[in-house]
Amino acid sequence: MTDRFHVLIADPIHEDGRKLLEADGAFAVDTDTGLDAAEIVARIPRYDALIVRSKTRVTAPIIAAGSALKVIGRAGIGVDNIDVPAATERGIVVFNTPDANATTTAELTIAHLLSLSRHLPQADRSVRSGAWTPTRFVGAELAGKTIGIIGFGTIGRLVSARCAGLKMHVLAYDPFVAPEIMAESAAEPADLDHLLAVADYVTLHCPLIDKTRNLIDAVRIARMKRGARLINCARGGLVDEAALVAALESGHLAGAALDVFATEPPKGSPLLGLDSVVLTPHLGASTEEAQQAVSVRIAEDIARFLTTGAAEAAVNLPRISSEQLGRTRPYQELASALGGLVGALVDAPISELVVRLFGAVAELDPRPITAEALVGLLSKRMAGPVNRVNAAHHARGQGIEVRESRSEHARDYVSLIEVSAVTKAGATTVAGTLLGGRLPRLVRIDAYDVEAVPKGHFLFTRHSDQPGVVGALGGILARERINISRMHVGMDANGGGNGGEAIALISTSSPLPEAVLAEVEALPAVKQAVIFEL
Repeated sequence: MTDRFHVLIADPIHEDGRKLLEADGAFAVDTDTGLDAAEIVARIPRYDALIVRSKTRVTAPIIAAGSALKVIGRAGIGVDNIDVPAATERGIVVFNTPDANATTTAELTIAHLLSLSRHLPQADRSVRSGAWTPTRFVGAELAGKTIGIIGFGTIGRLVSARCAGLKMHVLAYDPFVAPEIMAESAAEPADLDHLLAVADYVTLHCPLIDKTRNLIDAVRIARMKRGARLINCARGGLVDEAALVAALESGHLAGAALDVFATEPPKGSPLLGLDSVVLTPHLGASTEEAQQAVSVRIAEDIARFLTTGAAEAAVNLPRISSEQLGRTRPYQELASALGGLVGALVDAPISELVVRLFGAVAELDPRPITAEALVGLLSKRMAGPVNRVNAAHHARGQGIEVRESRSEHARDYVSLIEVSAVTKAGATTVAGTLLGGRLPRLVRIDAYDVEAVPKGHFLFTRHSDQPGVVGALGGILARERINISRMHVGMDANGGGNGGEAIALISTSSPLPEAVLAEVEALPAVKQAVIFEL
């Protein structure tokens, strides 16, 4: 059979994944691990698919040499060892397996929960040393206790279900997940401060991004219930380890269980000397079942893509004709900026995203434009890659319904894109156009006309329409030596004020420090202040 797809497995994967491909007559599979870059470059031209784990680096030269290469599969979560932009440029789809080890990580969380509650590691060490002092290890029952889950993605939801089975009261905090989704997983929505104040156990399952780095710092640890316990099986940078050590030594926290650390391994960390801490060496995905799951999942995804073209779990762009890309690309870039802007302005769970196309742009297929609006909205809220292929999948996971509409009737512009985010409090709408068919411009925020290039650092305010506000904003920025590149004061699109409220959109030469934002928020006339980057 000469028309089979050729697959190269360059890193060891579980045999079940390999057998799945070998059993299908559509695939010819070669397993050759330990190849260096030059050897892969020499061999890759004949292969349609390449499967790796974390060891093999799939570089731009390897991708360029893959004249027949259609898909690269990473059996695991991270794709930092794959040059995704180079693959995308050549129309090669990249897959990973972000949820295949979710159950394993959730179960490790439960193991740490039980270890903390019953002092199991300490009791084990005591018995091995020859001691027999059960009164030293009086623990606590989990039934009836409150656990707070920070981050309610796939793993957080699995943890919630398991804790509910242990008869625990589950609180959940995730600013990007609708309360209805939490309720479906037996969790009660809570704001972060309330969760920290009442939870007996706090477990972290959120991505490590700029906004979540040191999420659990000295301030938030001080807000935690005295005697509470902290579990982190997500990312090491989520916890300020020095603050955690201080809280454990003072007795404010009764214990902690950590599978991840700011630096791995944590050599010299004071955590190593604390008996109230349970430590494991990043075991989240280290089970036989997880290794099998990631291997089978990547084999299934690659087989499905090569035989049907389905690419729901891809991390980069789908195959699309160069002609279609050329026509939609400027509008996709505009839609991404509009999605990022509306996401910055809305800090509540979004139940619906509406994308409306008016005028000439309505003649195009709206799906890639809508997908890019989702990319802009979600990309800074999630740890993994978000793109046109997987944006809708992630939106469903966040409880966001996506709608789109088209009208050939122009609204003041040859082409106009509106993006609306709907929450329980109402809708926030932004609109943009292309000047000359190629230069993106933001032209409206809710009922206010503006004209801004949607790129760079911004400060946005909603404030009372009164004298002195703009001067006060400019004075704060001037004192901090932050240059104002452009300033736009919004006017009601209907030609007047909007109940005594106005907006300001200020493009700055550099990002505002949080302290400066707090000063802006403290101005009596300011009702909302947001900093963001497009």
